[in-house]
Amino acid sequence: MSSLTLSAPAKLNLTLDILGTRPDGYHEMEMVMQSVSLCDEIHLHLGFPGGIRAESGLRFLPNDKGNLAVAAAVAFRQATGQSWTDLRISIEKRIPVCAGTAGGSSDAAAVLRGLNLLTNAGLSLQDLARIGAAVGSDVPYCVLGGTALAQGRGETLTPLPTLPACLFVLCKPRFSISTPALFREWDKKRRHLRPDTKGTLAALAQGDLLGIARRTFNVFEGVLPPHQHREIEAIKNTMIQAGALGAAMSGSGPTVFGIFSQASQAQEAWAQLREDYDEVFLAEPLVQNSIP
Repeated sequence: MSSLTLSAPAKLNLTLDILGTRPDGYHEMEMVMQSVSLCDEIHLHLGFPGGIRAESGLRFLPNDKGNLAVAAAVAFRQATGQSWTDLRISIEKRIPVCAGTAGGSSDAAAVLRGLNLLTNAGLSLQDLARIGAAVGSDVPYCVLGGTALAQGRGETLTPLPTLPACLFVLCKPRFSISTPALFREWDKKRRHLRPDTKGTLAALAQGDLLGIARRTFNVFEGVLPPHQHREIEAIKNTMIQAGALGAAMSGSGPTVFGIFSQASQAQEAWAQLREDYDEVFLAEPLVQNSIP
């Protein structure tokens, strides 16, 4: 039996825009993505009897192909034509679940990267991303990591300059959000505020943290139910009042993040939010993954 342990980083959407609907029924997306140091830990045990299965400390998470980590392992085996049949995936969850931070997709990406090493498949990150695209829209980005522009369904990726040094505060409210419902609401609404994606790309090229932070924006915030929108805005306001340069909801939410240039201000925001919320985290930006 061969074993390996990997980190599966959370992702944040510095910007999230929907450009329209596609003929295949999906939406055309344009997003600036950033991976951060809040990570799940993935333990792979290749050859452990029992088929391909996942386990975690959360009973409500599936252990079969309903778990993206298992689906990724199956997709990797099929794509590479390998014959192994037994893999245990142990997941130590630290990223909030159903939170807009790609915890499941990042677990799947870590499985792809890990199996590439354990089986000596020799695939590139681009090869792994192509396999991951069949598992979930965020999986290709999570294979790449770092700072990237994601387009299409999220599978068309362009690496971007590394985000300047900063700290993130992440806060997940206690409610959940339906991603399909948000897309339906977006489809109904005729006018939308949009992120300045071009300005964000220019600020990244210049290493302008303030310019990046001021342009953080997520179109889904404009179609939230009123009570959820109010809570998201209250969390953002707490972060801004503590010194955040910018704040926004990540993905389809409900996690809110703030970008801080000063550690003391990030700590202050974290402490204030911890008085009302259980899932509040400090994190740093990460650079792009590599193949060892």
